[in-house]
Amino acid sequence: MEQYLLAFLTGLTTGGLSCLAVQGGLLASSLEQQLEQQLDRQIEQRIAERRAGRRLSKEALAAQIARNPRLTLPILLFLAAKLAAYTLLGFLLGALGSVFQLTPGLRAGLLIAIGIFMVGNALRMFNVHPIFRYFAIEPPKFITRYIRRKAKDGESFFAPLFLGALTVLIPCGVTQATMALAVGTGSPLQGAALMFAFTLGTSPVFFAVAYFALQLGARLEKWFLRFVAVTILVLGLVSVNSGLNLIGSPLAVANWFRPAEVGPAAPVSGSLPQSDGVTLYLAAQNDGYSPRILYARANTPITLNVVTNETYSCSRAFVIPALGVEEILPATGTVTISIPAQPAGTVIPFSCSMGMYTGEIVFGE
Repeated sequence: MEQYLLAFLTGLTTGGLSCLAVQGGLLASSLEQQLEQQLDRQIEQRIAERRAGRRLSKEALAAQIARNPRLTLPILLFLAAKLAAYTLLGFLLGALGSVFQLTPGLRAGLLIAIGIFMVGNALRMFNVHPIFRYFAIEPPKFITRYIRRKAKDGESFFAPLFLGALTVLIPCGVTQATMALAVGTGSPLQGAALMFAFTLGTSPVFFAVAYFALQLGARLEKWFLRFVAVTILVLGLVSVNSGLNLIGSPLAVANWFRPAEVGPAAPVSGSLPQSDGVTLYLAAQNDGYSPRILYARANTPITLNVVTNETYSCSRAFVIPALGVEEILPATGTVTISIPAQPAGTVIPFSCSMGMYTGEIVFGE
């Protein structure tokens, strides 16, 4: 029972914020259609009131819409689908071990694809070009017709359900650490319970952000819809950049500012031993890696020691894409990684599994 409580508390704190950083765009995308429908209803209600010779104040109208339970239903559907998907994943991980772990390359591809979808969705909201209408998530037509026969207003909540389940494909680093624990249980039921507790813990953060955003949207009307479009656009670009970081692409923003020349060894933080070019020390902290650039001796096998000290962020999911290294670091401890000899001038990027925190090893003479 203690491990489930710890998983819940981890989701409620660092897990919720970490997952929101990489999955918040999907939540915003799922709510975008609902926001548009709410604004359309505002316009229709105002027209009807004007024809009837009466008019509610803007504040009263916003309060009416904000109290509408349909504002919160898409959020709950998104979170319910997310909870179900991760619980099922925990069941499978407990039963079948690590077979469902995604490789860094595949995870990077998913991040880039989802980022492109989010950018396209934002451009659709800005009416940039008719081609971007294809970026709207809608169910098949036969399902749409069925829903419209069953619901008078014709609303579909397919998008929140679909995008909520899709979050299972882009777990944040803290989630992946929990997934590793689910594998270690060796039990489908315990794995499912562990992922259920963790995902349930992340839900209050997602709900609070989305609910207050919708409340604000009901008061600021169309201006908030534009804000949502900008948010989706920015998060989409961040998702694409994270995918590029994960595969060590030179197009990633972090590589634009990489020093052109190799300098002296950078000092490590805290009480870590000093790297000597053959034995390297890297601190995986809650806010990233330190130092961000490690200098190694060329043509010599290298030993990299990655040290954690009460670290619970995405930096625990450590990857070196070029070498196929993927390690889930302990919250506190040291993991040693052997790196084969590299020629002078080689630059090997490393990052967390979501490409949020990055760094590199530079090989010089």
